[in-house]
Amino acid sequence: MSSNENYSDNINKALKAAQNGEMFFIFDSDSREGETDFVIAAGAVTPDDVRWMRRDGGGLICVALDGESSEKLGLPFISDILRDEVDNYPALGTIVERGGDLAYDSRSSFSIWVNHRRTRTGIPDNDRALTINELSNITEKALDGKEVDFGSEFRTPGHVALLRAADRLVHERRGQTELSIAIAKMAAVTPAMVVCEMLDDSNGKALSREDAIEYAQLHDLVFLEGQEIVDAYEQWESSQASHQKE
Repeated sequence: MSSNENYSDNINKALKAAQNGEMFFIFDSDSREGETDFVIAAGAVTPDDVRWMRRDGGGLICVALDGESSEKLGLPFISDILRDEVDNYPALGTIVERGGDLAYDSRSSFSIWVNHRRTRTGIPDNDRALTINELSNITEKALDGKEVDFGSEFRTPGHVALLRAADRLVHERRGQTELSIAIAKMAAVTPAMVVCEMLDDSNGKALSREDAIEYAQLHDLVFLEGQEIVDAYEQWESSQASHQKE
C-alpha cells in the first residue's frame, strides 16, 4: 500500500501495519475509557500473538466486527438478547445494561462469546487463534455475498468475545471497536479486528497513556490516538464520496 499524503505518517504506518498483519496500538481518549488496546487484523493472528496480548496486555481478547457483517452473520448485541428474555427470566431485567450505566458511553459493544467448533476447550492460545482466524474468514465470505452458516462453524458460549461496531462507526461511537474497524475500512482489510486492553501490573488499573506510548516505542510499533483516527476516517469518507460522484 502506498502512503496517502492526506494522512499523517502515523496513520499511514498504522494502515500498513493492518495490511501486513502487524500489531499496533489505539488509545481512545482521556475523556472516554482512557485505555490503550493492542490491535491486529483477525486474519493474521497467531497463537504467539494471543500469548503476547494475554501476557503484556492482560485485558479481554475480543474480535470487533463491523455492523454490516454482524447483520449478515446474525450477531446482535448481547444486551438485546438478554432484554428479549426478560419475560422468561425476570432477574435479567434488573441487570441488563441500561442507559446511564456506563460512565464512558451510552452502550457497550458486546455481542456473544464463541469458540470455533474445531477447538477443544477454546481457551488455549492455539484454540483462540483458530477461532479468531475463522471469524475473519467467515466475515470476508459474508461480505463477499457468499452463503455462510455461522452455527455450523461456531458455538456459544465460548472464549472469544465478539464486539459489534456501531453502524456509523466514529460518528456514533468512538470506542476501540469503532476505531479499529475504521482503520480496517481505510486499509481495505477484512473488518474483523482483534483488540485487547493493556493493564498495569503494578496497580491493576488500565496502563497509562504515557506507559503505553513507551511500550509501543520500545517495540517499534505504531501508537494511535483516537482523534487521529476520527480525523483520517472523515477524510477517507469524503474521498470515497467524491469518487462515487465521478
